[in-house]
Amino acid sequence: MSKEQLPLTLFSPYQTAGFRFSHRVVLAPLTRCRALNEIPQQANAEYYAQRATPGGLLITEGTHISPSAVGVPHCPGIYTDRQIHAWTKVVQAVHAKGGFIFCQLWHVGRASHQSYQPGGNTAPISSTDNPISTRMEILLADRKKAYYTPPRRLSKSDISSVVDEYRQAAVNAIEAGFDGVEIHGANGYLIDQFLKDGVNDRKDEYGGNLTNRCRFLVEIIRSVCSAIGSNRVALRISPSVDLMEASDSDPLGLGLAVVAELNKIPQLAYLHVPQIRWLAQRDGKEDEDKEMMRKWKDAYQGCFMGNGGYSKETGMKAVADGEVDLVSYGRFFISNPDLVERFRTGAGINPYDRATFYTHDLVIGYTDYPFMQN
Repeated sequence: MSKEQLPLTLFSPYQTAGFRFSHRVVLAPLTRCRALNEIPQQANAEYYAQRATPGGLLITEGTHISPSAVGVPHCPGIYTDRQIHAWTKVVQAVHAKGGFIFCQLWHVGRASHQSYQPGGNTAPISSTDNPISTRMEILLADRKKAYYTPPRRLSKSDISSVVDEYRQAAVNAIEAGFDGVEIHGANGYLIDQFLKDGVNDRKDEYGGNLTNRCRFLVEIIRSVCSAIGSNRVALRISPSVDLMEASDSDPLGLGLAVVAELNKIPQLAYLHVPQIRWLAQRDGKEDEDKEMMRKWKDAYQGCFMGNGGYSKETGMKAVADGEVDLVSYGRFFISNPDLVERFRTGAGINPYDRATFYTHDLVIGYTDYPFMQN
């Protein structure tokens, strides 16, 4: 059997529109709440550098594009000079290990509270003026919990301003040295609030049919691509995931509509689609979710990254079967900074400590997980 005919694995190289990755194991974007006061710290540089491999891809935690984008304490931003400078040190640490790193651009939309907003007393923004229900609570900066603040529906002129915030955040990321950006359009946050008909109740050209609900996302992508080049731009969507009370009546159709729009744009670095496997298992929709993922992958004319509960074995099978091109890992990468090498050698996996996922300690549960013994 020739080299070209060997079955694909997690350790096969992959060529995207602009990058050649040496393997297909990716660090998923993970909220860790260690960027104190929205400023990346030296510990953040150490954390990402620990997980960097030559030719491997890391995706940062969600990174706020503006002051109004905030909804979680001690997550980083990319909209001030100080933040850009701090990120530069993180990027340099990753590049020194030979890795690639993309910055995930994040706006939480209505998944916020007025205390996080500029001035501390304004409404967060959304596609709608309907709030997340009182069945859910938000964690505030003082560690207390509260109900989500009712949002303010964006006007068309407001939408243009937010699109420009995404564009400027992407420019800032490239200034900081990032290899590219991933636009966070998933998990019930701002872009997802426009995409999903369970949230978007607009009657204008940004609401109603699928084309209209995709319009905000498409404007963001085109603006960001024009600023930094499409090969440096990626997108994360979650049509079948119901988080932050963002659901859609036709997730398969929504995903296909987004893919159809992406196929009209010069090829992106990748499309990143998560599945929340425990939700699918709970609702008895594992087979349905897997079928949707395959249909989105087959329809998309570019690199397709899967995420959500993969083990080494299921990741290997998904790549070999052509279900995904790349696989992003979250919890395993938290507790195993050398995850790629552990997968490669068949070594054991450190267990993760869920209690320390979102603490603000700059060492414990962050940079103190052990490497394999040489």
